[in-house]
Amino acid sequence: MTLDQAYVNQIFLPATYAEGVPYGLFRELRASAPVCWVEEPAVGEWPAGPGYWAVLRHADVKHVLRSPEDFSSHLGATQIRDPDTPADLDFARAMMLNQDPPDHSRLRRAVAAAFTPRALRELTAAIEARAAELVAAVRPLGEADFVPLAADLPVWTLARILGVPEQDRQLLVDWSNRVIGYQDPDHAHSSTADPSRLTDLGRAALAHRPEARTTPDGRPVNPRSRAALADMFAYAHALAEQPPPGSIVARMRESGLSVAEFETMFFLFGVAGNETLRNGLPGGLHSLLTHADQYRLLCRRPDLVASAVDELLRFWPPVLEFRRTATRDVELGGQSIRGGDKVVVYHASANRDESVFSDPDRLDITRTPNDHVSFGFGPHFCVGAQLARIQMSAVLRRIVTELPELELTPGAPATRLVSNFQNGLKSLSVRWR
Repeated sequence: MTLDQAYVNQIFLPATYAEGVPYGLFRELRASAPVCWVEEPAVGEWPAGPGYWAVLRHADVKHVLRSPEDFSSHLGATQIRDPDTPADLDFARAMMLNQDPPDHSRLRRAVAAAFTPRALRELTAAIEARAAELVAAVRPLGEADFVPLAADLPVWTLARILGVPEQDRQLLVDWSNRVIGYQDPDHAHSSTADPSRLTDLGRAALAHRPEARTTPDGRPVNPRSRAALADMFAYAHALAEQPPPGSIVARMRESGLSVAEFETMFFLFGVAGNETLRNGLPGGLHSLLTHADQYRLLCRRPDLVASAVDELLRFWPPVLEFRRTATRDVELGGQSIRGGDKVVVYHASANRDESVFSDPDRLDITRTPNDHVSFGFGPHFCVGAQLARIQMSAVLRRIVTELPELELTPGAPATRLVSNFQNGLKSLSVRWR
């Protein structure tokens, strides 16, 4: 079966995901072209790219993720779009996410103390109390947009881990919006933090925020570059001058990281650590409420929260894909891949692979085992996976206890984030009696 290239290219186009993840197309491709070539046409002001190999089957996705010797995170970093300049690439390569072993292992050890069982136990009680506060605050209203409510918990948690003062938490939201939502006009230039409410440190950082959004040659500024995030890094360095005791910033400073490693580690915590749950919570609730039998089951059986969390992560993966770069000529899925080619693994497709998951398009909160890849696999398995599960569990447990009659608000459809990377919602109107 020969598929039209323009049809295949839909899995790259951000506009595709504004309508929903193209699971039907993924299913076709898994059956007929599980490793296939995808072009990178120009998108708005963003120029065309050279194209890449999309990897869609569960087994092949796992193979790529566990084989850094053949599929590197470091060579071209982990976003589909190539960094604009060699300097941008060098900066991206300093990030733990964009490293291969052994350097990746060294950086991972530097922050692992934040995710030890003891550290997570200490956080759990605070997270559960915060989740209870959030639900209690909206319960008398009878309706709410769940997206900002859900966004509060991961931002609050990360601010606590990083040592960011309460007054400056909204800066984390803006930085995340600009980086993750750069393909969406509603998020690309996010500036919601009120300067009058910020600390002196926060106001000083705002002075570093770049005004120019294009380079001298007219191209858009890379949203993940040092130049585009000058305010975030100014804030990170100022915070590190007097880091709150026990914070991850204090640990990073003590670990002897280079300037670029420190900046990109702050980026990783402040942005990536925020967005996964910020997308996973609303997406998970949307999945439950569009499968009302599963929501009712969870209300009756809150003991199923743990398996429900993994099933919701499988069904609504917060991250759609990640890139690697082939280190040499290899064969994968019957395709000859050349050294230097981009290789993009699609978590969203792997999580619906019918050879692994029975009836994969059905939400089943009792599903076990659940070999989803929403947290990745191999050396880059998400270091904060257990923290994400704790937060999702805390919110779900509180919702099914306090709001058993929760439903989607009729006539108010959820709005999706325009992104080919993050599987997010911008609004999710819900109501209850």
